[in-house]
Amino acid sequence: MLTYIIPFIVLILVVVFVHEYGHYYFAKRYGVGVTDFSIGFGQEIIGWNDKSGTRWKICWIPLGGYVKFFGDRNVFSQADQEKILEKYNKEDQEKLFVLKPLYQRVLIVFGGPLANFLLAIVIFFSIYTFIGKDFTPAVINEVQNDSPAMIGGLKQNDIILEIDGNKVNSILDVSKYITTSTSEFIDFKVERFDQEYLLKVKPNIILSDDNLGNKVNKRIVGIKLGAYNNEINHVKLGPTQALIHSVKEVYFVSISSLKYIGTMIKGTGDSSQLGGPIRIAKITGQVAEIGLLPFISIMAYISISLGLINLFPIPLLDGGHLMFYAFEKILGRPLSQKTQEGFFRIGMFLLLSLMFFTTFNDLKDLGIFN
Repeated sequence: MLTYIIPFIVLILVVVFVHEYGHYYFAKRYGVGVTDFSIGFGQEIIGWNDKSGTRWKICWIPLGGYVKFFGDRNVFSQADQEKILEKYNKEDQEKLFVLKPLYQRVLIVFGGPLANFLLAIVIFFSIYTFIGKDFTPAVINEVQNDSPAMIGGLKQNDIILEIDGNKVNSILDVSKYITTSTSEFIDFKVERFDQEYLLKVKPNIILSDDNLGNKVNKRIVGIKLGAYNNEINHVKLGPTQALIHSVKEVYFVSISSLKYIGTMIKGTGDSSQLGGPIRIAKITGQVAEIGLLPFISIMAYISISLGLINLFPIPLLDGGHLMFYAFEKILGRPLSQKTQEGFFRIGMFLLLSLMFFTTFNDLKDLGIFN
C-alpha cells in the first residue's frame, strides 16, 4: 500500500500546491488579503504564518486544497456589497476579494487552472530539452488477417502520416492517437509509394491489459509497427521547439479529454474508464515503480486534468465561479444570493454523484465489485 500511497501523496501535494498558488499569486498581485493557504482538508498537521499574516498549512486529508481570502464569508459572491461596505473600514475594503473589479476576480479564479497547465508545460519542456523527444517515423510492418486495418485498406510498408487529423511525428504517437480517438471510424493518412491515401478504419474494442497490467477497453486496429529504415530518431530539442511541442501536448490532452467527456454526455462513451482518487493512486504507484521520468510525466497529465476539471461550469469549481462572472458581465450585476445558493446546491449534487460513480468504478477495478 505504501508504494501506492506515498507517490500519490507526493503527486497530489505538488499539483494542488501549484493550483492554489495560481490563485494566491493573482490575489497578492491585486492586493487581496490571504488568510489561509491550505494543502489538504481537515485538521492541520503542520503550519506557519508568514509576514503578511497568511497561514500556510498542510492538513490530514490530501485530496485538494484552498486559498482563503480576507473577509471570506462567501468569497465569490458580490450580492451583499452594501453589508460588506458597512462592516469594513476603507483600509480593509482594499483587501476584500468581492470588491475587486470583475477582470481581477476572473484572473484570480482562473489563476489556479492556468498554473496547472503551466506546470504541465514546464514538465514537458524539461523532458524534451534534457531527455529528448522521439521523432521516429511509423511504418506498418504487418497487417493482421481480417483485422480492421486490413478491411480499411492499410497495407504493409505504409508510412503513417496522420491519425484523425493529428500529425504522427513519432511511432509512439500511433498508439496514443488510436487510444484517444472517440469516433466510430479512425482516419488514417498514409504514404504508399510516394502517394498519400486517406483511409477509414473501424477499430475493434476489446478488454485487454494496458502497459501497467490494468484491465482497460482498448481500441485495436490490428497492425504491428516498426521504425522507418530501422532507424530510431530520438533528439533533444532547443528551447523554442521544446516549448512548441509542450504546448501542443497540453492542448492535445485537453481536447481529447473534452471529446471523451462529450461521449459520456451523449451516452456513447465508455464510462468504465472514469476513475477517482483510488485509481489515480494505483496508477501513480505503478508508474513510480518504473522510474522517476514516468512519474513526472504522469504528474503533468494529472495536472492538466485538474486544471481542466476545475474549468467545468459547475458551482463549487473554478469554472462555476467564472460562469457567475459571465452572468454578471451580461446582466451588469451579480446574481442574487438566493440564485447563487441554488446553483451551489446543484453543483454539490453533481460533484457528489460524480464522486460516487468514480469511487464505484475504482472499487470495481480493484475486484471488490464484480
